[in-house]
Amino acid sequence: MLSIQIICVGKIKEKYLKDALEEYKKRLSRYCKLTITELPDEKIPDKLNGSLENDIKAKECANIRNHIKKDSYIVALDLKGKEFTSEEFSKKIDALSMETSNLTFIIGGSLGLTQELLSICHLKICFSKMTFPHQLIRVFLLEQIFRAFKIAKGETYHR
Repeated sequence: MLSIQIICVGKIKEKYLKDALEEYKKRLSRYCKLTITELPDEKIPDKLNGSLENDIKAKECANIRNHIKKDSYIVALDLKGKEFTSEEFSKKIDALSMETSNLTFIIGGSLGLTQELLSICHLKICFSKMTFPHQLIRVFLLEQIFRAFKIAKGETYHR
């Protein structure tokens, strides 16, 4: 069974988002072993300059890197990443499940990911060119992973 790890910066505070995440975790338990690793975000001051922004991203990304399993295929969520249809994403997940037993998705903090961390990722994906709260993207990601398994199995969900 494929092991999927989602590493994300920041905590979910809203009950409705926690409920959605729990629902998708339950649904996904039939298809994969899912773990979500929530890492603390760095405090962003009101007056942010480029140097401080780089320091914050570096700290968050170093923490992310420390939590990535050694033998994992790494996928970063990044605005410059490849966009997939749900069917294409399903085929990608299915193909990866034949190549690896560990798949890691990374959702960075509000300032994004460092180039250094992005450079070790095997794939960068983008859900939309629009900006969404990172907490909401976590729900989108779980829903799309669930949809990918349903499509691959030919089960009714994707319409």
